[in-house]
Amino acid sequence: MRLWPVGLVLALAFTVAVLVAAWVFYTGWDLLSVRGLKPEHRIDSNTLFDLVKLSFGVVAGAGALVALVVAYRRQRVDEDGALREATRLHTERFTTAVGQLGEESAAVRLGAVHALAGLADDSLRQTCIDVLCAYLQLPFTPDPGNDPAHQVEHHRYLAFRKVRHTILRLIGDHYRRPQGTHRSWQGCDLDLTGVAIDGDMDFSGATFSDGTVSFSGATLSGGTVSFDNAVFASGTVSFDSAVFASGTVHFNNARFSGSTVYFLGAMFSGGTVYFNNAAFSGAKVCFQGAALSGSTVSFSNASGSAPDQLRAAVATAIPPIVDLPSTC
Repeated sequence: MRLWPVGLVLALAFTVAVLVAAWVFYTGWDLLSVRGLKPEHRIDSNTLFDLVKLSFGVVAGAGALVALVVAYRRQRVDEDGALREATRLHTERFTTAVGQLGEESAAVRLGAVHALAGLADDSLRQTCIDVLCAYLQLPFTPDPGNDPAHQVEHHRYLAFRKVRHTILRLIGDHYRRPQGTHRSWQGCDLDLTGVAIDGDMDFSGATFSDGTVSFSGATLSGGTVSFDNAVFASGTVSFDSAVFASGTVHFNNARFSGSTVYFLGAMFSGGTVYFNNAAFSGAKVCFQGAALSGSTVSFSNASGSAPDQLRAAVATAIPPIVDLPSTC
């Protein structure tokens, strides 16, 4: 904390006090329309007593001014100390939670995930979000199956899969909260590049605005991923090279407004993607290089140019896009 030398502060404080007192005096003088002072060649005891009281008042005022400056500086020092202590506690919580993310126990990792989410609500928001996203991007051992010979590995896979799905659920919950509220993560960057989402994920009603959200190279498969009623506004959302496979992805009633949403090179393979009743208004949505392979994409009652863009991008795809309106 940078504080000026106390001597300089006191000198400035006295100067300001004198200037203010002089301004008040002359303002009152003018308001009372005083034309002059009556000269007094001799003073009586009452006048002398008033002068003594005035002298003591000036001294008391100077002492009060010094006490005010000192009290103000002490308050600043105390507040700075409290801020440093809060920062230290947040750093300790962050360090502990990050360390627990590497524990062998899935239960400990779950606790670390909730600890980081709580810390993101209090402080270090973007940092905690980045750590949770980085955890989702880490490689993991695929499911060995239900073979009794691999039962331990299968249970381990399911336990750590629960951790990953918990992170995704918490992200969806926080992006649904109104922006500006205590636990809202709207406006923060979200990097889910290359993440494998192998189950249900609920982003319905979420708002992606004023930040960059990336699902580039992500694989959404084996479950239902919902962006129903989501709002994509004044930000950038990327699904570049994402793979929508063997699952269902919903963008029903989604609103794309004032944002840029990329599906460049996206692969719709063996699943179903719904954009029913979606509104593309004032948004830049790009489907260049997108491809269909055994998948269904529906734009029923959608408004905007996105259906035409996707139709043009995959005009030669087999099977063809279904349920695309002729005019949008």
